[in-house]
Amino acid sequence: MKPVKLLAGAAILCAAIQIIPYGRDHSNPPVTGEPQWDSPRTKELFNRACKDCHSNNTVWPWYSSIAPISWLTKADVSFGRDAFNVSEWGRPEENEGDKAAEEVREGKMPVFIYLPAHPEAKLNPTEKEELVKGLVATFGDKKSSGKKGKDKDKDND
Repeated sequence: MKPVKLLAGAAILCAAIQIIPYGRDHSNPPVTGEPQWDSPRTKELFNRACKDCHSNNTVWPWYSSIAPISWLTKADVSFGRDAFNVSEWGRPEENEGDKAAEEVREGKMPVFIYLPAHPEAKLNPTEKEELVKGLVATFGDKKSSGKKGKDKDKDND
């Protein structure tokens, strides 16, 4: 196949997939609750590195309206909010705050695919340690001996 035909076919395919509406709804649900952060610094670091996927205050960049990137972005935000959402703190379903520190500690969060487009989310080692300590103080830590964060204790009252 000639390169021109291949490029034309790719351009037509890219244009055609734009009609699929998934990923273009960029409305954020309302904030219904927020954890009691252990410090303003923890909240600042969380907002810088985690907020877009783990809160209802997602900032939707321009490219999140272009398929297929919009599909991936929407899926990542939906998954992130389902697992751990600081904007719906106290919801009846499990909100996995006690796993947050472990995910950051092990380098699983923020996910590698997020960082190139969001360089502000890349934390240096000192910031990463500060965030981990703040997350443990705020939410508890699955690795510690059953320790629960401040808000988990409140939810169980």
